[in-house]
Amino acid sequence: MHRLRRFRFDYAVTMGCLAMLSYFAWHAWEGPRGFAHREELQLKLAELQSKNDAIAQSRATLESKVALMRPDHVDPDLLDELARSQLDMAGANDLVVRVTP
Repeated sequence: MHRLRRFRFDYAVTMGCLAMLSYFAWHAWEGPRGFAHREELQLKLAELQSKNDAIAQSRATLESKVALMRPDHVDPDLLDELARSQLDMAGANDLVVRVTP
């Protein structure tokens, strides 16, 4: 009789452990933080890294333009381009001849 009770207890503990193991295995595979979700996160990470690279490249371009407009040294070509585009000093097809005194 004691042996049968011990067998039932061992069987119940084994089934409980298997149930818990299957519960955690299912969540590891299909759950909200499982392997499928990890793949989605990796795709999203790759997309965000490409956006970050594009933004970094745009920032580098803007920083180089800003460096050309520093007060101690102004690039004459950039100044001419800005005067034409923003101040409408000359049209796009106009020929501007500079006369230096």
